[in-house]
Amino acid sequence: MKRKFYIVAIATLGFLGFTNAQNNPECNTNLSVYAEHVKVKNYEAAYTPWKMVYDNCPTLNKANFVYGEKILKYKIEKATGADKTAFVNDLMALYDASRVHFPTKFDEADVLIDKALLMHNEKLGSDQEVYDVLHKAFTEDKENFSNAQALYLYFSLLVDLHNEGSKELQEVFDTYDDVIEKIGIENKILTDKITQLIPKEDDGTITSKEKRILKAYSQNSENYGKIEGSIDSKLGALAECSNLIPLYEKSFEAKKSDITWVKRAVNRMYNKECTDDPMFKKLLDAQLAIEPTADLYVYLGLLENKAGNKSGALSNFNKAIDLESDSSKKSDLLYKVAAIYSRSSRSSARSYAQKAIDANSSNGKAYLLIASLYARSANDCGTSAFEKRAIYWKAAEVARQAGRVDPSLSGKSSAAVNSYMAKAPSKEMIFSSGMAGKTVSFSCWVGGSVKVPNL
Repeated sequence: MKRKFYIVAIATLGFLGFTNAQNNPECNTNLSVYAEHVKVKNYEAAYTPWKMVYDNCPTLNKANFVYGEKILKYKIEKATGADKTAFVNDLMALYDASRVHFPTKFDEADVLIDKALLMHNEKLGSDQEVYDVLHKAFTEDKENFSNAQALYLYFSLLVDLHNEGSKELQEVFDTYDDVIEKIGIENKILTDKITQLIPKEDDGTITSKEKRILKAYSQNSENYGKIEGSIDSKLGALAECSNLIPLYEKSFEAKKSDITWVKRAVNRMYNKECTDDPMFKKLLDAQLAIEPTADLYVYLGLLENKAGNKSGALSNFNKAIDLESDSSKKSDLLYKVAAIYSRSSRSSARSYAQKAIDANSSNGKAYLLIASLYARSANDCGTSAFEKRAIYWKAAEVARQAGRVDPSLSGKSSAAVNSYMAKAPSKEMIFSSGMAGKTVSFSCWVGGSVKVPNL
């Protein structure tokens, strides 16, 4: 059975502490026997005593289902033919029974996800059937739908069904928004916890237990980042402007009073850089008439900025920031403003990106933006080739922090760091310049300094 995604481990003996609902001495004995075998991963020896307890005393202990899953998965892996099919069917039945006997211990989403993944892996049903199980889990128990693999499979199957002609493009977009929003919620939970532990790691007061927890949180956050990237790749060309614009033009009259549809359409056109098309402004006006949210003024500021109205753009940006009280959402708005300014004013872009970090220290995207601004300034910062290339050390330093505060960005962070370090002064340059261990100061807009690595 699936546990909460970010829990590190289960206390094995804890299962044996539940109230005994069936006073059967033989069941109690076999429960202890199979639990000991499972603890040392001797699943073959655990099978017979577990089967006896499961068949005769299913409500005796939650371990019948948690350990039973491990045992049956082992049997499936080792079996072939009819035997394997029988064990697969047993596992499917076990998932259903878990909710019957322990309805408060096993969440609906977790059980349905387990069934869907087993169906998919063992080819027990069609894509439509597996999708239907995941759709039921996501729509009926979204709060507990946090399995990264299942989130990807849910969306991936939907895209496949659309490509086959059985699902509408609008449904693909709606589900994409729902899934990405869910990933963001789950990752926010993790990064909030990571943010609390990083200062302890920095000052050396972190305990060994906290180190393990931090590692687990970071790994799980990184997994969400990988899944989000895979989902974006799966969506692919479906979300290009050439598809979005005709769809929104066709649906606008019927949907223009649906604020959720309008807001999502605006956000998608912004993210896909379809903002030059008149449809973008038409959608903005529709949202302005229904619900003028903070992010709407960022988009209006973008259009003013493109039109060369700098004061109008600034007015809208400030209005957006003033309207938003939630620090995390304000950070996202500030990052968007920073990204807009990054095309015209690097210092302004850094200012807003830093404000985004100040509002939410786990905003890794803001760190990556600042790093890219530094890297793009190499030719402006220094008089010698060495000084100009030294800026890449500073860019790498900032990019590295992005993956640390938000491990879901680890892939992008690592790629940026590797790229910047490859452009920084080589060991030969450090040696010939005699700058090893010294400090390079930047007199350009970047300011600050960086220490040259020792050889």
